[in-house]
Formats: sequence, C-alpha cells, structure tokens
Amino acid sequence: MEDEPNHTLDVKGESCPMPVVKTKQKIDEIEEGEVLEVLATDSGSMSDIDGWASGTDGVELVEQSEVEDNGETVYRHYVRRTG
Repeated sequence: MEDEPNHTLDVKGESCPMPVVKTKQKIDEIEEGEVLEVLATDSGSMSDIDGWASGTDGVELVEQSEVEDNGETVYRHYVRRTG
C-alpha cells in the first residue's frame, strides 16, 4: 500500500457485524484524508467491509489483504475517509 495508515483498529476475535460497526465508529473520529487500518479475524469482514465502503459516502476502501500471523489468518483492510 502506498499510504501508511494513520490509525489502526484491532477487531480480531469479533464477528459480524462488529468489525463493520467499529470501523464506522472509528472512521467518524478520524480526519478527512486519513487512512484507517482494520485488523480482523472474521473472514466475512472481507465482503462486509467492502460492501459497507462501496455503499457509504465519504469512505474509500483502499486495499484488503490476508496474512498469516502466528498460525492465525488476519484480514487487513485499509479505509480512507474522503469526506
């Protein structure tokens, strides 16, 4: 990813709908142009956060990735506040 995240939100261990709910809450707290990194273990967060960002004015899903961390799959989402 080109831009380093300004904030990180750890929602590992939480399941739907909490990753999206907490992402929205945190996005509302950050400044326009800033990037939020969301770390989740719920595989559904890939489609849930994508769908939320696509249908929400003022946010842009920059990138998503899946990584292994100590034998656990972690889903990383990078969301920019655009308005």
